[in-house]
Amino acid sequence: MLTSTVCVALSAAGLAIALLTAYRRRFRRATMIAAAALLPVGLYMTGLVSLAGTVVRAVADWAVDLVFKPSVWAGFAVLALSVVLYVLARVAGRRKAVPEAKPGRAVAPGAGAPALAQGKKPVPKAAKTDPDLAEFGEIEEILKRRGI
Repeated sequence: MLTSTVCVALSAAGLAIALLTAYRRRFRRATMIAAAALLPVGLYMTGLVSLAGTVVRAVADWAVDLVFKPSVWAGFAVLALSVVLYVLARVAGRRKAVPEAKPGRAVAPGAGAPALAQGKKPVPKAAKTDPDLAEFGEIEEILKRRGI
């Protein structure tokens, strides 16, 4: 009951301000004020004001539990452990054995030892499988020669 009264009073005050603004021939500004003034009544009528109150009470209850319940702290410890395990799994997955290059000779990414031993230029895998992407391998090679 009190919530509806406050929302209607806020909307009425905003509409009064919009009328005064329109009286001064600032119609664009008056329209914007009227639009903002109708928000409290609209929020009340849709039930979003009571929903916001429920959310605020739920957050407050959670904050109290955070301070006074050890099980909440244990839950945070479990969440932290899961994040650490996930990060470790990602780091371990990225570590691969990288073939060592001979000094003074650059190794192209994806080039195997047989291609280097025979002195052939390695062909990108996409160029082997898709003829439309063969020109991208050439472009990539030109960019590598230019140091880009």
